[in-house]
Amino acid sequence: MEEKNFAFGRMNFILLGVGMLVVVIGFLLMAGGSSTNEAYNPDIFSARRIKLAPIVCLVGFLSIIYAIVHKPKDTEGRTAK
Repeated sequence: MEEKNFAFGRMNFILLGVGMLVVVIGFLLMAGGSSTNEAYNPDIFSARRIKLAPIVCLVGFLSIIYAIVHKPKDTEGRTAK
């Protein structure tokens, strides 16, 4: 089989997947019920939604950026099998 040169290596794709998963977890932490005109829900101001979820999303976005700029290991010395 012929070895193709991709811009990203296998590790880049793994890091991208992990970063996207972390972002999705952050958005899920932000989800929940809302207040209406009839009922006030104090959970909209919980520490999980205001502090934790944005930090988790930020870590996920930073890891995605790292996955994009991460240089894959050089494989020129290897021979195609």
